[in-house]
Amino acid sequence: MENFWDYSVWGWFNVLAVLLMSLLAAKALKKVVPILNASLIPTSVLGGGILLIVAGVYKLITGNVMFDEPFFGASGTTTLEIITYHCLALGFVASTLKAGGGKMGKKRAGEILNTGVTTVSTYLLQAVVGFGITMIVAAVIDGFFPAAGILLPFGFGQGTGQAMNYGNIYELEYGFVGGKSFGLTIAALGFLSASLGGVAHLYYLKKKGHILDRGRGDSALDMGEIQAEGEIPMQESMDKITVQLAFIALAYFIAQLMIIGLAQLIPGMKSVIYGFNFLLGVAAAAIVKAVLNFLNRKGFVRRKHTNDFLMTRCSNFFYDLMVVAGVAAIRLGILESYWGVMLILGVAGLIVTYIYNLTVAKRLFPEYPQEQFLMMYGMLTGTASTGVILLREIDGDFKTPAADNMVYQNLPAIALGFPMMLLATLAPKKPALTMVILVVFFLALQVVLFRSYLFKRKKK
Repeated sequence: MENFWDYSVWGWFNVLAVLLMSLLAAKALKKVVPILNASLIPTSVLGGGILLIVAGVYKLITGNVMFDEPFFGASGTTTLEIITYHCLALGFVASTLKAGGGKMGKKRAGEILNTGVTTVSTYLLQAVVGFGITMIVAAVIDGFFPAAGILLPFGFGQGTGQAMNYGNIYELEYGFVGGKSFGLTIAALGFLSASLGGVAHLYYLKKKGHILDRGRGDSALDMGEIQAEGEIPMQESMDKITVQLAFIALAYFIAQLMIIGLAQLIPGMKSVIYGFNFLLGVAAAAIVKAVLNFLNRKGFVRRKHTNDFLMTRCSNFFYDLMVVAGVAAIRLGILESYWGVMLILGVAGLIVTYIYNLTVAKRLFPEYPQEQFLMMYGMLTGTASTGVILLREIDGDFKTPAADNMVYQNLPAIALGFPMMLLATLAPKKPALTMVILVVFFLALQVVLFRSYLFKRKKK
């Protein structure tokens, strides 16, 4: 029987409290140190970095892993990984439960499709470059895991949660020692790349006088965003934020049932299926949203229960927690022999992501190329929040469609990007075949992406 004074009762709370306190410390540090504020490094990344430094100092002094001490339930590192794993999916679920936009014209639909294709194309380009680097390293260094470079698009393009998911798959199924920490470190390097590349580009634009000041977005919120017409009130017998969290939990519970069912049907892909928790979370959330919309249309439920403003707050909370936990979970000691390779991957990821997205933005989004580039570059080296941070520097009120492109591109990106997730599990078994498929897939998407440009040229 558990005693309330045991750390097994308090350990998980202590981990969560330290994560949230590190976010407060990071926010205060950014206010005090101007260079940190100017760097655009996300607060969640800085908070995770603070914990990483503190844990490193603790290890030097005591010889023990800080988060695995009894104060954190003797399994704090595992708790950090679990938080990272679940928060990725919960953030996607909350975003999916938001109401979709209305009908849009052919031009806007084309821009959204192009944004989704660009997202997947960048994943593939990062995969080709990263996989190519580690295949060369594996040919030179005996025992190096050749498929490690596939983690570049998951760390840069998809963020902390997916980098850890696939690092864990490589660690458990293919013997890649330190796979989780390798993936988490690549994700941290992605955030650094977003900050360095983004700040450098903004400085270049300001120096050349190319930035059009569209406002910093500091105006007060419209009450319609918080309490729209026809919605349940903010406070009644059940608080409105509690309702949002309940629907998020319902969708994720359904996703878990779907995961369990698929794992029973395909036991050989159990770890991969559980790694797709975020994707099945999106599917479950779409089902819940469709049922709610149906009940509203038929009059069975008179008021709308979900609120976009509150769902955005929930998703941002989950993403912040995911990032700070993911960075804090990195085990630096395991990565001693990998630093050279990881730095090469980080630099290569920065360069190819920057050049490719800048080229696409100038060719396919001529009306707002810089806004589209900053949003895409930030998102494809960090997270959606990083893309928004960079975009706000030149389009604070989101007057261009760049922010909407980021939101609505998820559907085509998930549909087109799903095969790449399967290729990631093929890479350790058949590296040469995987590389060929990645290259062919990338080239095929370029035809789709530049279809109007190629067609016009051909017509001439």
